[in-house]
Amino acid sequence: MYVCLCRGITDQDIKDAMQNGADSYRDVRDMLDLGTCCGRCAPEAKAIISDELARIAERIAIAA
Repeated sequence: MYVCLCRGITDQDIKDAMQNGADSYRDVRDMLDLGTCCGRCAPEAKAIISDELARIAERIAIAA
């Protein structure tokens, strides 16, 4: 699903950025240029990042 229409960024792009080392909205923004045009995507992007961080934490807890 497209999150940022201005830049053509999808939810998968955000998840991929997180798999490549981004661990905050700022990191994702810097990697993808997300939210730098109109900013209307920021709340949805932050929700996706939060959900993905929770999934990562859950995987770590299960592995430990």
